[in-house]
Amino acid sequence: MDRFQALETFVAVAEAGAFNAAAQKLGLSPPAVTRIIAQLEAKLGVTLFLRTTRQVRLSESGQRFLDDARRVLLELQEAEESVTGGHAHPRGLLRITAPVLFGRRYIAPILAEMMDLYPDMSVQALLLDRVVNLAEEGLDIAIRIGVPEESSLTAIRVGAVRPVVFASPDYLAKNGTPKTPSDLATHQIIQAGNSENPPAWLFQKNGTRLSARVTPRITVNDNQAVIDMVAAGGGIGRVLSYQIAPALASGAIVPLLEDVAAPSLPIHILHGEGHRTSAKLRVAADLLRDRLRNDSTLRLAGLHTTKGT
Repeated sequence: MDRFQALETFVAVAEAGAFNAAAQKLGLSPPAVTRIIAQLEAKLGVTLFLRTTRQVRLSESGQRFLDDARRVLLELQEAEESVTGGHAHPRGLLRITAPVLFGRRYIAPILAEMMDLYPDMSVQALLLDRVVNLAEEGLDIAIRIGVPEESSLTAIRVGAVRPVVFASPDYLAKNGTPKTPSDLATHQIIQAGNSENPPAWLFQKNGTRLSARVTPRITVNDNQAVIDMVAAGGGIGRVLSYQIAPALASGAIVPLLEDVAAPSLPIHILHGEGHRTSAKLRVAADLLRDRLRNDSTLRLAGLHTTKGT
């Protein structure tokens, strides 16, 4: 049995919903299509299609197998195009992950632009505030904030952010402005994250890292909620610089303790493909790199972003 022909036939039947229609599309006879599907089901040991006199539909096993079959056929097509010179034309599904707020603010507009530029591409975006394994989740690209731990992945640095302590002008007028990290102990703290461990906020003075324990009055697992509560005068918060850029620009909040600002965190585009990068991944990585590097909110004073990969 030709495995690739079997996969192609399986996908054709799944998409057409009928053996005859799939046979016509593939240029095969209906009995040949029936035989190929039967051989594939025998090899896999599962029923891929539920057949009635009126309808052919995917079984539960067939539905799970369909995405993998499409992926294998697409990778074969890309490999063939790479050899024959068609590698420059991007097509297929790109799967990408990024932090939630970063994805909404920065990645979503770039993906919309990408869809206009490359009509044969489609995108599936997974926005999560946790690190996911690219291979296990079947992802092509990840946007990560912080030093990447996966040494096997290609990392393209595109900028940096840092934690910023902030409050609203109204809150500071009523409660005073902290001058040192230790002054935070007398203020109402609104903490982003969880309450499992007492938070310590990092600072830096003359190259030496410092930490200050804070006792939050409110803990919220949503950064935007923290920003909104602080802007409303509820207390002092701390999130990453890009997350508060709009509120800072509007004057709703002001930064605090900038003379002891925390160390910066790099932003990277990560992907797992090596020297033979697929066309869809290459154009996606290039567009993300160019747009993110040109965004002023992702550049910090004194930071020089790397221009290579």
